[in-house]
Amino acid sequence: MKRLALLGLLACPAAAQEMAGAPGAEVRVLDKLSGALFDIDLSRGEAQTNGRLTVQLDECRYPVDNPASDAEAHLTIHDSAVTEPVFSGWMVASAPALSALDHPRYDVWVLRCDTSAAEGQ
Repeated sequence: MKRLALLGLLACPAAAQEMAGAPGAEVRVLDKLSGALFDIDLSRGEAQTNGRLTVQLDECRYPVDNPASDAEAHLTIHDSAVTEPVFSGWMVASAPALSALDHPRYDVWVLRCDTSAAEGQ
């Protein structure tokens, strides 16, 4: 009987969380060779270059009921030594290893969405 109840719980979809878009995000870049950390504030569509890496913010979303948790950002990351993007996809602030940049020199992760401007809308 307990087994059937457990299976029933697993079959129920999780409640969807309502997300809001933010006008920007804060991203952290680590140069693993020098140990230097760079915090980058990006607006939607903006790109910034540090060393060989160019990080572009395509979109940032956050939970409406808890803006301080679980930012999700879509990033496109280019390395000047490579023609194709080295990363293009969603990164989740609370789980950076879930969808990580695989690069020998740099680590990049999302810290938070910029919700201050979004709250005034």
